[in-house]
Amino acid sequence: MALPRSNYDPRRVCVNPFPNFELPFGKYRHAIGIYLAGGLFALANWTFLDAAILSAHAHAPEGDADYPVPVHVTFVDWIPGICSLLGMLIVNFIDKDRIRGEEGFGDSHAVWRARLILFIGFALMAGGLAGSIALLVLKYILAGYEDQFTYYGYANVAQNVALMLSAVVLWIAQSSGGEYEYNLSI
Repeated sequence: MALPRSNYDPRRVCVNPFPNFELPFGKYRHAIGIYLAGGLFALANWTFLDAAILSAHAHAPEGDADYPVPVHVTFVDWIPGICSLLGMLIVNFIDKDRIRGEEGFGDSHAVWRARLILFIGFALMAGGLAGSIALLVLKYILAGYEDQFTYYGYANVAQNVALMLSAVVLWIAQSSGGEYEYNLSI
């Protein structure tokens, strides 16, 4: 299917353009996106800290002192979340104009370096998610623990998913025009 020349834009990547969703929030889209990203970030860390605190206070049932608690949250469980957090910080510290190659930066390799650092940030987040899934399967599911102990692994995966979503929402919110930005064209 060929597009008519009047609708053709040589900068387009996709054949069918993405729909332009105009939400009724108007000038508050930027702020709503930032608050939503912050809420996802808080939810992510609260979920994992809840599991860590439950693990620290887990004890044998009353009347059965010989029953040891089979598993606890250790430093290994913290590593995927730390990787995702570092990836999120790296992704959101990058100047968006430098990635697009705008603003006429003097260094010709600046765009390439910015894209490489962006890739490293997303790779850290993906590695954190993959590590949390591997930890869930290897440490909690294959060992056959009860549901109260597999919650620790599910909380770790939920933390990493929410951190990735938070990074994406914050990226989109920061990429959209702010409430004080005016787009003038002649």
